[in-house]
Amino acid sequence: MKKFAKNISIYLIIFALVLTAAVLYKGGTGESHKEVAFSTMASYLDSGKVTEINVTSTKITGKISKDKYVYSYAPSILEIQWLEETYINDKIKDHQIKFYTDKPNSGSTILSLLPTIIMVIALGFLFYLMMNQGGNGKAFQFGKSKARLYKGEGKKITFEDVAGLKEEKEELEEVVDFLKDPRKYQEVGARIPKGILLVGPPGTGKTYVSRATAGEAGVPFFTISGSDFVEMFVGVGASRVRDLFDQAKKSAPCIVFIDEIDAVGRKRGAGLGGGNDEREQTLNQLLVEMDGFGENSGIIILAATNRPDVLDPALLRPGRFDRQIVIGIPDVKGREEIIKVHSKGKPLSDEVSPEIIARRTPGFTPADLENLLNEAALITARRNGRFIRMAEIEEATTKVVAGPAKKSRVISDKEKKLTAYHEAGHAVVMRSIPGSDPVHQVTIIPRGQAGGFTMWLPTEDRTFETRGHMRDTIMHMLGGRVAEALTLDDISTGASNDIQRATEIARDMVTKYGFSDKLGPVNYSDSDEVFLGRDFSKSKSYSEGIASEIDNEVRTIMENAYAETERILKENMDKLETVAQALIRVETIDGEQFEDLYTGKVDAEGLEQQVKEKEERIRKANAKEAAEFEQIRKEEEEKLAAELAKYDEDYLNDDDTEQPETEKPEEENTESGERVEAISEDKVEEPEDETVDEPAETQNDETDSKEDK
Repeated sequence: MKKFAKNISIYLIIFALVLTAAVLYKGGTGESHKEVAFSTMASYLDSGKVTEINVTSTKITGKISKDKYVYSYAPSILEIQWLEETYINDKIKDHQIKFYTDKPNSGSTILSLLPTIIMVIALGFLFYLMMNQGGNGKAFQFGKSKARLYKGEGKKITFEDVAGLKEEKEELEEVVDFLKDPRKYQEVGARIPKGILLVGPPGTGKTYVSRATAGEAGVPFFTISGSDFVEMFVGVGASRVRDLFDQAKKSAPCIVFIDEIDAVGRKRGAGLGGGNDEREQTLNQLLVEMDGFGENSGIIILAATNRPDVLDPALLRPGRFDRQIVIGIPDVKGREEIIKVHSKGKPLSDEVSPEIIARRTPGFTPADLENLLNEAALITARRNGRFIRMAEIEEATTKVVAGPAKKSRVISDKEKKLTAYHEAGHAVVMRSIPGSDPVHQVTIIPRGQAGGFTMWLPTEDRTFETRGHMRDTIMHMLGGRVAEALTLDDISTGASNDIQRATEIARDMVTKYGFSDKLGPVNYSDSDEVFLGRDFSKSKSYSEGIASEIDNEVRTIMENAYAETERILKENMDKLETVAQALIRVETIDGEQFEDLYTGKVDAEGLEQQVKEKEERIRKANAKEAAEFEQIRKEEEEKLAAELAKYDEDYLNDDDTEQPETEKPEEENTESGERVEAISEDKVEEPEDETVDEPAETQNDETDSKEDK
C-alpha cells in the first residue's frame, strides 16, 4: 500500500510539472506583451500608433510595432462599443488599422474545470488511502472491538508454570473444567460464575494467571484492556463492548479477559461535573451485556484490577462478577516455589538455594522476585562469572529495594560522618529493642534518593501489626535524628522522611486502629476516596475538639518514642561510636559484621582489615572464574570452528570425487521385449552371488540382444 501511494504521488507531481510547463509555454513566441490602462489604449488608437487590434470579450490587444504589443481590459462591453464607434470603425474604413478577434476556444471550458477535476481526484485518492490504512480497510470502523483472540502463539503458559497460588488456581481450574465438561455441573444444577474478578497488588501475577487459564482452557480466549474501550468520540466505547460480545457469542464457549477494568468500571457520578459521560455509557453497556435482558451463555468474563474500591457496585454484584479471587503477596513457601520457576535456566552456585532467597525477600511480589533473579544474572554476566553466587543475590536484592549504588558520587567528610552516625543510630536502636527484626545491612553509599539506609529482615511473614511493634518501628525511625542530636553539633534534613513515616504510623494508631487509651477504640480516619469532587463536599466525621485531641495523642506518641530512643542511645554510646567509625572506614556492613561490632568481638580497625581480606578473596575468585569462563568459551569456539572446517572439507571432497555419468539409458527391444543394459566395467562391481551363479545367462542375454539389434 505504501509503495502504491508513493507511485501515485510521483505521477501527480509529474502531471503538475507538465501542466505548468504547458501553461508557461503557451504564447511563448518571443513577442513582448505589455498591459496598459484603457485610457492609454484609447490614446494609442487616437494617435494612430496601433496598426492591428484584437478585441476578444473585454480584452483589447493592439500592435504598436513589429514585435511589441499592448493590451488592456475594458470595464464592460459598453466601453468596447464606445471605443469601436469613436476610433476603430473610421480607421477600418480608411484601411489604417486591421481588426481581429480570436476564434471560440472549445477547450476553455475543460481547462477552466481542470483544477476542480484535479481536486476531486486528489480528495478521492486521499479518501481511498484513509479507508485502507493499516491494510485492513477498517479505518472508519471506530466501533469495532480491539480484542485480540489468543491462538496459542509463542510460549504456552499453563497452571504448572504458576507457583505459589494453590487456592487461586483451584478456583480457575473449576472454570476450565466446566468449559471442557459442562455436563458434570449441569447434572447437579450448578451454574458456573459469569464473571471472575482478580484482585491484588501490582506484580502479584493477575495477568500471568489469566494467560495460564488461556493455556489450559482449550477454548477461544479474547483479551482486551479496559482503556481500549474509551475514546474521545462519544458512543465508541459502548459500540466496542457490543462488538466484543458479538464476537464472543460467535465463538462460545469462550473466555473474555479484561485487563485493568478500573479504567472503564469506575463508580458512576464520581468527580467534578458528574463524571465522564463516555466512560459511563461504556460501563452501562458492559453491565447490560454481562447480565441484561439478553442471555450470553457460554461466555465467562475474567477481569483484573488492583483498585477494587473504585469499581461501580453494580459491576461487582452477583450475576456479573460472581466471584472475586484475591491474589496477594506470597508467603515464604510461595516465594520459594516462585523462585524455582524463575530460576530455570539460571546456574545457581551451591551456596544459593531458593529457600535461602525466599527467607531473605519478605514482602516481595512475583514480579519483584523475577526482577531480582534477572538482576543477579546480569551482575554475574558483568563479571564474566559462570554461576550466580550469594553475593550477586544480595546486591540484586539491595538494588531492587533501594536502587543502584552511586559509588562515584563525591561526598565530603562532614556529610559522610553525619550519614554514618545517622545510620548507626538506626541500627543500634533496632538491635537494642527486644523482639525487633535483625539488622541485615547498613550502608552510607547513596542509592536512589537516599544518602544511606539501614535494612532489616523480618524473621517471619506478618499478617497483622501489634501496638508494641508499631511503637518499636517509630523508635527505629527516630534513631537517626536522635543520634545526630547526641553526637553532632547540629541536626540535618536527612531525617525528614523518617519523621514523616513515623508520624503517619502514629496517626494511624490513633485514628484508624484505635490504639489510643484516651480516645478509645473509635475510627476517626478519613476514607481512602480517590475522587477529587467528593473531597470538596465531604466533611470530617468528628468535631474540632476531637481533632485537637488526636493531634495531642499523636504528639504524645512521638515525644515518648523520641525520649525512649534517646535513652537507648545514651546507654549505648560506645556501640554507636564503634558502628559509626566502622561505617566511615568500610561504608557497608552486613548483619554478621554489625553483630560482631555490637557485641565487641571486633573493632572498626579489625573489621576494616577483615573486609579488605574478604574483598581480596572475592577478587581472586572472580578472576579465577572469569579465566575459566574465557577458557571454556575459547574451547567451544575452537570446537565449533573445527566442526565447520571438517564440514567444509567433506563438502569439497564430495565435489572432487564425483564421477561423470557413464550409465546409458535402458532400451527396449521392440521385437523380443528384452532390455539392454550397458554398464562400464570399472564403475560398479556386480554382487558376487550374481556373477558366480548366472554368468552364462548374463552373457547369452547380452549376445542375443546385440544380434537382435
